[in-house]
Amino acid sequence: MFFNKKNKFLQFGRIAVLPLAFLLIFGSAFPNSLALAAEAASLEELQEEAESRKALPIQSNEIDNWPVGPQVGAQAAILMDVNTGVILYSKNIHERLYPASTTKIMTALLAMEKGNLDDIVEFSHEAVFSVPTDGSNMGMDEGEAIPLEECLYGIMVASANEAANAAGEYISGSIEDFVALMNERAQEIGCTDTHFVNPNGLHDPQHYTSAYDLALISSLFFRNEMLCKISNTARYHFEATDSQPDDFYKNNKHKLISGEIPYEGILGGKTGYTDDSRQTLVTCAEQNGMRLVCVVFKEESPDQFTDTVELFDYGFHNFQVLNISEHEEKYNIESTGFLQIGNDVFGNSKPILSIDTDSYVIIPNTVSFQDLDSEIDYSQSGENRIAGIEYSYHGMYVGNAYLNLITDNASSYEFDTNMTATDVSVEKTESGTETDTDPLQNTIFINIKKVLLIILVLAAIVIAIFMIHALIANGRTAKRRNNRIKRKQKRRSRMRVDFDDFDF
Repeated sequence: MFFNKKNKFLQFGRIAVLPLAFLLIFGSAFPNSLALAAEAASLEELQEEAESRKALPIQSNEIDNWPVGPQVGAQAAILMDVNTGVILYSKNIHERLYPASTTKIMTALLAMEKGNLDDIVEFSHEAVFSVPTDGSNMGMDEGEAIPLEECLYGIMVASANEAANAAGEYISGSIEDFVALMNERAQEIGCTDTHFVNPNGLHDPQHYTSAYDLALISSLFFRNEMLCKISNTARYHFEATDSQPDDFYKNNKHKLISGEIPYEGILGGKTGYTDDSRQTLVTCAEQNGMRLVCVVFKEESPDQFTDTVELFDYGFHNFQVLNISEHEEKYNIESTGFLQIGNDVFGNSKPILSIDTDSYVIIPNTVSFQDLDSEIDYSQSGENRIAGIEYSYHGMYVGNAYLNLITDNASSYEFDTNMTATDVSVEKTESGTETDTDPLQNTIFINIKKVLLIILVLAAIVIAIFMIHALIANGRTAKRRNNRIKRKQKRRSRMRVDFDDFDF
């Protein structure tokens, strides 16, 4: 009985082994087939995940009368104005995600802020051998050296991990100290969801940031014209030197920079990829007076590029830039008495306070400046700055401006005066009067034209009063004179009557 069961088991085993043997034979004959099948299944799953991410909520679309933004396959995405920090598009912008090589934006920013482009950066053993050999690199060997400028090209164009390490050692003395500097700088910038572990972006569970935080870092990066130039380089030639014997080229993988996907106004950017982060991309472009930075996290290729183009089109086509000083009518800036400041005391003086002329708001094309809400903040005072005015639309920040104290020292008619809070008033016509409380000192001038005008007006009033008084007095005198004449005429008439009674 047992023997029969055993034979049946053996027969079943032989049958079960046949498919396995077939797979082994097929796999040995076609070694890449199984890998390709697994990869195809994996790609299909990734595409399904990307499609599901398109259904995630877009927070900027929830604002009343705000332009509806595109549905992108990124886990998180942001479109921010570089100069003002105004957010035009937001999707999960505070979610902590892996930045991959877009980390190098912070590395290059610190190298530019702390270093000298002509200084020589040496590549230590740790800088070269602490990163995988199959990762992004520029082929530097231990002991070689290049100028910091070329190192930055290696970081931003070739995405070289060893170059990022070497730059960190050059700035701080060690990679660990440089990472500490990266985190310190991130906090100074205002990042709250960022923690760096290395200068290159190689995966680590504790190495993360958010789309919003990276946009803040990138905004500083793209305000620097040299960093824009470096990051916007499609192909860079590394020439041989005594300290670096190789002559070679490195190509930028960013398709909007290389021109593979043409787009007007590109200023630079950085790619990034790991298996855990998926595709990440940072790009900056300038059109219509707006310099916008776009960050997309956790995308699938090539959607990180096409979605970036779609987001740029959304921003440049649906929003407008308005200069605040040219449109602000809500705030009246007045000086107490007749005190003005300027070179010409006979009428060409300037007000003591003014809204700075370089500030602007970014608002939808369908919105006017008068639709915005504003709030004055006196805590933003500083040298020659009285207060700040912040503008918003349905709670969405759209820009800010400053009330500045005008200074002009060139005049021969000057009076040294200590000006306090009672000397300057800022009136908001719709909500009452607010007064600055910060004591200020400044050289001020008397506007002679206004003073003379007031004196003339007062003199005219006094003369008019005297004339009216004289007219009234003359009228009374004439009336009395007429009364006397009438009385005399009556007396004469009576006298003639009396004489007529006698017959001569």
